[in-house]
Amino acid sequence: MSPVIDINNQNQYWDSVAWEKTFTHPLNIDMFRNHVTTESRILDYGCGYGRTVDELLNHGYPNVVGIDSSPLMIERGHRMYPYLDLQVLPASALSYPDESFDAVLLFAVLTCVPTNEGQRRLINSLTRVLRPGGLLYISDYYLQEDERNRVRYERFAAEFDVYGVFRLPEGTILRHHSVEWIEALMSEFRLIHLSEMTVSTMNESLARGFQYMGKKASTEIIR
Repeated sequence: MSPVIDINNQNQYWDSVAWEKTFTHPLNIDMFRNHVTTESRILDYGCGYGRTVDELLNHGYPNVVGIDSSPLMIERGHRMYPYLDLQVLPASALSYPDESFDAVLLFAVLTCVPTNEGQRRLINSLTRVLRPGGLLYISDYYLQEDERNRVRYERFAAEFDVYGVFRLPEGTILRHHSVEWIEALMSEFRLIHLSEMTVSTMNESLARGFQYMGKKASTEIIR
């Protein structure tokens, strides 16, 4: 019998491309500064090789922790930026105390968590470590409108039971999102900013993306 594969945790793939991929989602530092002081404690969840952690440091934010589930992504980050605090995500769960961060970044991470339940669990976990009034900053991909993407959404919808989930030729499974799903996923946060953008994917295609900022309104767990 084949082992059950958790499509929300594809570390084998990310380790295999850890030295190849370039991530490009932009940091809107002007908007970020409006809500997060330089003394704040910040978590970059799914930091990859630490690109955004380094950018924050260069903008005067010294208290940033980057965490990623791919050990080889973190190894690459240690070689590129030996002065950064980059850590491998524990296999169990986030080990930080409740309300220990003033801001959490989630850049091109939801796309790597294909299932509804997986995304809900992730947001619940990040909500726990975010202080009341803290900022959650997401950068990710909307559903694309071109024919190539519409065809593959339709092709894989029955297999994954979510429109927008698809498998790349190299095997990894990714997701693009509807506006309605992001609104539902973030319903317990107070919206601060939502904008659309064009961003390059890790395979160097242009894609329709979005940036979201919301503030935690309470310590209640999202249902």
